[in-house]
Formats: sequence, C-alpha cells, structure tokens
Amino acid sequence: MLAAGAVLLISFDALLVRLADAPHWDIVLWRGTLIAITLAVWMLVSGQRLHMPAGRRDRWLIVLSVIMLSGNTTLFVLSVSYTAAANTVVILAASPFFAALFSALFLRERVPLRTWLAIATAMAGVIVVFGGGMRGGTALGDFFAMTLAVTVGGHLTILRRFPAVPRLPLICLSGVLAALTALAFANPLSLSAQSYAVIAVMGVAQMPLATVMLAVATRYLPSPEVSLALLLETVLAPIWVWWVLGEAVPPLTAVGGALILMTVAVHAMLALREEKT
Repeated sequence: MLAAGAVLLISFDALLVRLADAPHWDIVLWRGTLIAITLAVWMLVSGQRLHMPAGRRDRWLIVLSVIMLSGNTTLFVLSVSYTAAANTVVILAASPFFAALFSALFLRERVPLRTWLAIATAMAGVIVVFGGGMRGGTALGDFFAMTLAVTVGGHLTILRRFPAVPRLPLICLSGVLAALTALAFANPLSLSAQSYAVIAVMGVAQMPLATVMLAVATRYLPSPEVSLALLLETVLAPIWVWWVLGEAVPPLTAVGGALILMTVAVHAMLALREEKT
C-alpha cells in the first residue's frame, strides 16, 4: 500500500514539471530547497533525527544513498526537459533490474525467478523505447532517464540494507544537495507566478510525501519488489500529460509501455498466487 500510494503521487511528477514551464535547473533548485525545508519542519515536529550506523563503511553507504537520492531529483527533471515524458517513465522501468542486481550482489538476497523474468521483459520494453529515442533525437533525455534508473535501484537497495536508519533526514539532506548542485546554473528569482505555484506543490506536498512513503516501503519489501511497483508510473504518467497537455505518446514508447504493463499484471498475479499457496 505504501509503494502503490507513493507511485500514484509520483505519477504526477512529469506533468508538474511540464506545468512549471521553467528552466530545469531552476526547478531542481526550488524543488530541492522546498523538500529540504518541508522535511526539516516535519522532523522538528516528530522529533526524528539522523542516526548513522556504527561502521565507517556503513556510514559511507548512507552518504552514497543521499547522493543517489539527490541525483534522482536532478536526473528526472533533466530527462523530462530533453525527451518525451513517456520516454522518461518507461526507461525508469529499468530500475528493478538494477535493484535486483545490486540486492543479489551486495545483500545476498534471493530474487524470485518470477521477478527476474518480469525484469527481463520490462527491459525489452525499455530497449524498444530507446530505439524510438535514437530516431527522434531525444537520446540525451533517454540517457538521463537510464542513469536515473541506476540511481533509483542503488538507493532503494542501500535503504533495504539499513531498515533502522530514519528516512526523513536522508531525504532532507538530498534536497539540500540537489539545491546546492543547481545553484550555480539557476536564476531562481525570474520565474512566473504559475511556475512558483506548481513548484511549491511539488516541493512541499507531492515529492516529500511520495519519497517518504517509497523509502519506508523498503522496510517491508525487497528493493526489487518496491522498484517494480514504480512500473505503474510508466502507465499513469503519460496519461496525465496527454490528458492535460495533449502531449502524444511516441509509437515505440506505446509499444514498450504496453509490454511493461503486461509484465506488471502477470507478475502481480503470480505473486498473489504464491502468497496463497
């Protein structure tokens, strides 16, 4: 339920980036700043503090997780700015592949065969979308999306490794890091009233809540299962963008997205049957 609720919120992200109608670095700066402020206030109210693991190596892994989460914010905005929103969310569907790979290599977790098969099928859909991007001149945006898939898989795997580490401080720090990264390239005081309003929705409500829900979900599910839930964004995000802005879905993206949607449905049915038995 946590993962599904987070994905529903995240599915509006591409639409909100489009509606912000602002330079991508300005969006990254304001989103990171507002996410950090919102979660800092939340932490003060709840009394939650950052508790780092005892080992030096484990602490460096937590730092790496913050860097990856910061990169997620930046890479998503860059990808949506340089390619079709549908391409971004479809390529992001590759994140379960990297989460499963990292979990198997570093956490020694057993990944079910059904999950590996679902990931392989989803990757086939991503390859189809990449082919369309090469033809349509959106390869740079597609590259940002693929890099995003790697960082999402890595971030979720590290969180899975440390279930006791509080999530809010990590997300708050990632917002600060994203804002600092964008500061050198942004002109944050030149936006329109609409841009500020849309970015405020993203930074104060949508992204903090979605990111926290997704991070907490890793306490109850392996990271490949959590990131596999993100595949539902592949279907929902292009629908919102098409419905509000009329942005058409590229033909090859539609083919790849349909393949991924079928994968999610079959995987969910197999998982349910496995639980009943």
